[in-house]
Amino acid sequence: MWLGLGVAVLAFLADRVSKWLLIELMADGPLRLTGFLNLVMTWNTGVSFGLLRSDGALGRWLLIAVALAILAGVLYWLTRTRRRRPAAGLGLIAGGALGNVADRLLWGAVADFFDFHLGDLHWPAFNVADSAIVVGVAVLVLDGLFGSEETTRRGS
Repeated sequence: MWLGLGVAVLAFLADRVSKWLLIELMADGPLRLTGFLNLVMTWNTGVSFGLLRSDGALGRWLLIAVALAILAGVLYWLTRTRRRRPAAGLGLIAGGALGNVADRLLWGAVADFFDFHLGDLHWPAFNVADSAIVVGVAVLVLDGLFGSEETTRRGS
């Protein structure tokens, strides 16, 4: 559990620091970093990829409540796991979720910056918290598919 909590704290701090730096940096407009990556400033009032956008207070608080409920489930799962990879994956998810909840509480929307593209085809902008969540889910899926056969049972 401690590994997962440590990873969660690191993911949360990386997200907060990146947003603090990039919100200031993006005040002058977008930056083209490479032929496939721009830094842009967008405010996402919806969930992943801007789905279910809600500009009203009810939608904001509903998304915060859903995120906190998911976070509680992830933290409960973290207390039950005894393996390092799942703990790290759950920590990434928890830290990322908490980072995006903090945005909604502070600003009413999630700050997104990274704009990957191939020509005119753009992936929806995202942030460090989103990346932590995606990597955490990938770790859990890969561990479930290829991880240890070992199981841990309480009381045995």
